[in-house]
Amino acid sequence: MKNILLLGATGSIGDSVLNVIRQNKSTLNLFGIAVGKNIKKTESIIKTFLPKHIFVDDVKAYDEISSFHPDKNILNSDQELLNLISDDKVDIVISAIVGFAGLKASLMAVNAGKTVLIANKESIVAAGDILMPLARSKGSIIIPIDSEHNAIFQCLPEDKTTKDVDKITITASGGPFINIPLSKLSDISPKDALKHPNWEMGSKVSIDSATLVNKCLELIEARYLFDLNEKFFDLVIHPQSIVHSIVTYKDGSSISQMSNPNMEVPIANALGDSSKVPIEYSKLDFNNLNLSFQEFPSDRSKLQNLAREVCNTGGSSGLIFNAANEIAVEYFLKKELKFSQIYDVIYRTFDLMPLSNPQDIETLNELNNEARIKAKKVIKSIT
Repeated sequence: MKNILLLGATGSIGDSVLNVIRQNKSTLNLFGIAVGKNIKKTESIIKTFLPKHIFVDDVKAYDEISSFHPDKNILNSDQELLNLISDDKVDIVISAIVGFAGLKASLMAVNAGKTVLIANKESIVAAGDILMPLARSKGSIIIPIDSEHNAIFQCLPEDKTTKDVDKITITASGGPFINIPLSKLSDISPKDALKHPNWEMGSKVSIDSATLVNKCLELIEARYLFDLNEKFFDLVIHPQSIVHSIVTYKDGSSISQMSNPNMEVPIANALGDSSKVPIEYSKLDFNNLNLSFQEFPSDRSKLQNLAREVCNTGGSSGLIFNAANEIAVEYFLKKELKFSQIYDVIYRTFDLMPLSNPQDIETLNELNNEARIKAKKVIKSIT
């Protein structure tokens, strides 16, 4: 029986993790959860899965949930979260808190030497230069559960070495506006941008998919996860979202991972050891399977080039890229920023922030706050 600590249990990734656990109750146990403000969903999880430990980040929600469950171990402080993550009974920590907010817990889990299943790409984008060396020094195993990175993980040899890799292709669906030029997307509404054709995701990731920023974040994440120069990675549009990544080796052979778009597939794979974790899934019909690929749109080349610059620069560059995007998406969802202006906020904030090499979480937090303030000033200047 594996004891799982699920950070970000009420989000869309949390839903997928819980579905995998629900189908494998004899081998997977929800030992604890970390949640934010969603009291109703938290109560449903507690009732269904009976986790022994519940960390509630929001103070108001903590007071309310504590009053409902005087017999449960309800936690709220950073020290209590650290103690929970470090508990010897925890076999796997799943980092599924969206955005930079998930970095603190990701660092705690890595520092505790845990096996970490990471969906929080922003942790790696913003702090890859700190997180990855820390994982190596602490013996922490990081397994990606983003579909693309998990696909790469599956396509690598058993020892996960990349010495024979010639190229890695990361696919993107293209989002809801595939084949529509950026010049025609200025007045797109949040409602339209949230309509992803293939995946059911939270609002932040859905907007990132629509702008293709998500694929650029994944490029930066892949550079750190697999310790390869950005030149090894290609980004291509694959509208069907069936092939999630392709690894091409020096002998000319290419190995891909394929499945219908369903986050439970990479999660189940990451939760498996010597044997596969079984789940219900939609089977591919190879008799009627049509797959297509096309170039990453040229009108988003500036965005991709900036992501590649981040890969090569490191330091605070990924943090700035991520912070500017998070603020831009927040204002777009509030209808205070146009869709096309999301890119301007990223570019201008990046130009305004001096680059540095933060070495600790305190400095990262300070720089993150500074970048967000700069992004808000940029928004004010262009709206």
